[in-house]
Amino acid sequence: MSALNWQKSSYSEQASSCVYVAAAGDGTLRIRESDEPDTVLWTTPDALRTLIRGVKSAEYARRR
Repeated sequence: MSALNWQKSSYSEQASSCVYVAAAGDGTLRIRESDEPDTVLWTTPDALRTLIRGVKSAEYARRR
């Protein structure tokens, strides 16, 4: 795999809790967290967009 250009999320304020995203050459996205940089998740842009929209709309909020 070629080197990825990791970008830190603009919402990550503390160095110990940063989320990084990189675009891979195959059209997928890679996501990692600063505490576990060797653990990398991959997803598609559409799937990540759906997750972010759901979180913002509180679709995934805990129900009591």
